[in-house]
Amino acid sequence: MKHCLSVCLLLAFFTTAHAQQLDSIPAAPPPKQQKKKDWSKLDLSQRSADHLMLQFGYAGWAQTPDTINTGGFSRSLNIYFFFDFPFKSNPRISVGLGVGYGSDNIFFKETLVDIKSGTAVTIRKDTITQYKKLKLATGYVEIPLELRFSTNPEDMNKGFKFALGAKVGLLVDGKVKAKIDRDAAGNSGYIYKEKETKFFQSSRVAGIVRIGYGNFTVFGSYTLTNFFKEIAGPAVKPWTIGLSLSGL
Repeated sequence: MKHCLSVCLLLAFFTTAHAQQLDSIPAAPPPKQQKKKDWSKLDLSQRSADHLMLQFGYAGWAQTPDTINTGGFSRSLNIYFFFDFPFKSNPRISVGLGVGYGSDNIFFKETLVDIKSGTAVTIRKDTITQYKKLKLATGYVEIPLELRFSTNPEDMNKGFKFALGAKVGLLVDGKVKAKIDRDAAGNSGYIYKEKETKFFQSSRVAGIVRIGYGNFTVFGSYTLTNFFKEIAGPAVKPWTIGLSLSGL
């Protein structure tokens, strides 16, 4: 009986001591709640929002037949002016709506390009005429639309940015220009020009994407519509990849 009483007293002592030790440990502070950013306090009055954009890129045709021999540095040059509409709930995201002019210059070698004669455009191999340079140039009035993201909405000249969208273009110019060293008739050293748009689609729709930092972004575009009218030429689709410079 004495032993049982002793054991009970020891258990009571250790239980009381352990409880007092737990009581002396300070309670952990409650986790801090992250404050939601108040986007309304951002100063967007001096916001530089890529209002003016210049693009220069390397151009090409997708789905080009083997009979077409492009060569040289085919290129695109575009200039746009944008209006920017940031989201009130999160100005890092905005919509850019613009207007501008886009031009493509596709170069060929040892190739005859006739956009005026017959019932369809003629693009075929020509090793008789000696071309120094030959290009097919087109120009479009365009309306681009972008969904944009920027890590620095107050100053888009700084920070990472990304844009995805599309553009619609209306054809306003189409021509072939060639510098000929010598032709089949023996004539030499002259410039040949041919202007006609009847075989081209009068409008085009292209997907666009941009990604970069600050004023410089890499861009890409791919035309979703055919370049030539149906049965008036090969079913090629222009594309471009290049560099954008934006600001203001």
